[in-house]
Amino acid sequence: MYPYLAEFIGTALLLLLGNGVVANVVLHQTKGNSSGWIVITTGWALAVFVGVVFAGPYSGAHLNPAVTIALATAGKFNWTDVPLFIAMQMLGAMLGTTLVWLNYKDHLNNTPDKGLQRAVFCTEPAIRNIWRNFICEATGTFVLLFTIFYFTNAEVGPEKTPMGLGSLGALPVMLLVWSIGLSLGGTTGYAINPARDLGPRIMYALLPIKGKGHSDWNYSWVPVFGPVAGAVLAASLYLLLK
Repeated sequence: MYPYLAEFIGTALLLLLGNGVVANVVLHQTKGNSSGWIVITTGWALAVFVGVVFAGPYSGAHLNPAVTIALATAGKFNWTDVPLFIAMQMLGAMLGTTLVWLNYKDHLNNTPDKGLQRAVFCTEPAIRNIWRNFICEATGTFVLLFTIFYFTNAEVGPEKTPMGLGSLGALPVMLLVWSIGLSLGGTTGYAINPARDLGPRIMYALLPIKGKGHSDWNYSWVPVFGPVAGAVLAASLYLLLK
């Protein structure tokens, strides 16, 4: 298992389960139809847990170009590895979303609302105000990255002996993403991850779906550059306060 492959598979798992819960909630005739925002935010948080559990030991489980860029900005990751990490995250997101399509294709075809179909793949704002939407995406990602910079390892005793938590070490980031979704996600759907939005948006344009609409490319730059801006700001403030 190599770091690049771990990022690819980890991001694929993240999108399979993350967009999978959206499909389960919004598409017609699913068992989870109309189960609401709490289910979506919880499903996404658990998807993050699964992705981090898998990829964490091998790549650090970035699973998000904004995380990769923030770590590189803060001097905690090599800039030369950034392009390939982001490429693997994008490809993983595209694969994970394709698997969601494969599982929910009948339900996608039986959902006439084009907006609900597209929601399975990518985000859109509740109220379209592009620069406000940009600020919302930047804010959510800032909270994500700034908090991650201050995560600490589990230690016991005066000697601060490291205490291995195994897969439970992924719980803090899961709870963090859950908190962001519950508190800040209602404006734009909290992409907070360029690969999570752009990769699936591309697949929505490519995959055959009965009666589908456009991919809303006019909005697509917001969930890409908003998270990047929030990530760089978080890394810069971390360095200033360090």
